[in-house]
Amino acid sequence: MDPMGLTSTDPLTDLLNGVRTSGAVFHQSSLTGSWAARFEDGSPLALAVLVRGSAWVTPEGGDPVRIGSGDVAVLCGGAPYVIADDPGTEPDVVIRHGGRCTTPQGEELDRPRIPGTGARDAEGDGGTLLISGIHTLDSGTPGRLLAALPPLAVVDASVGTCPFGMPAFEEITREEPGQQLLLDRALDLMLVTALRAWFTRPGAEVPAWYRAHSDPVVGPALRMLHSDPAHPWTLPALAARTGVSRAGLARRFTALVGRPPMTYLREQRLALAADLLREPETTLAVVADRVGFANAFAFSTAFKREHGISPSEYRLRDHVPSRGTGTP
Repeated sequence: MDPMGLTSTDPLTDLLNGVRTSGAVFHQSSLTGSWAARFEDGSPLALAVLVRGSAWVTPEGGDPVRIGSGDVAVLCGGAPYVIADDPGTEPDVVIRHGGRCTTPQGEELDRPRIPGTGARDAEGDGGTLLISGIHTLDSGTPGRLLAALPPLAVVDASVGTCPFGMPAFEEITREEPGQQLLLDRALDLMLVTALRAWFTRPGAEVPAWYRAHSDPVVGPALRMLHSDPAHPWTLPALAARTGVSRAGLARRFTALVGRPPMTYLREQRLALAADLLREPETTLAVVADRVGFANAFAFSTAFKREHGISPSEYRLRDHVPSRGTGTP
């Protein structure tokens, strides 16, 4: 416990605590020859694990990156990407929302080259073996997580390994009672394992707030703001809880995080609100209350000032979180 009675957590735990997936979709593919698949599922997070062989991952608008056996690729932000045997191979299958597979022209595929959950191609044990997981977040505040990651983060096998071997993967993908829950929690575990390796790798460039978690003053302040963003925090109250003066906290917090405490809190509240707006049944009044605004009007005013559109407009448009969502 820290001096304020708040349980101390490391920054990765704080970042991922509460993030859960629902309706995870896995694709398992044994591939030979020339092949390529384009992913347009819109998932805010996706993982590709190369069990055997090699492949190239090309994010939309980015350069192709080669991954080898045991490497894990984390794709962030929902933009399309291609996984192929070679950067020049044109995709002949498109993975869409919910794991639906089509041709590039939109024709439905009954048996695509990238097979569905738990399926295998006829090539058996030859060629490249790829496991990809589509991560649908239904809770937590992924905006801050997405802002902390590049569009493509590749975890080298020498730095971190996937926690599932083929026997375990085949077990969780069997169509038995509880299968979807196993898939969801398996993908969560794969994500945590990959991101732990990514953020702790030698020479890792991490956000300022991530480094600030280790500070004896700013770290506890960050954890309080993250654990209860709806609380009516003030700078004097936060300073009293951290045991320093208002000026001392403001100066130290700004130096380490890059913005004053109350500015940081406002950004966190609005990032959380943006995530909550994806829930169609959640009213603006409920969102305002859950993120710490006095009422829906005050929330709408602050949200429009931050995003340039009203919460209702934000909700109506087909919004996919980008790297810039949340606090960098």
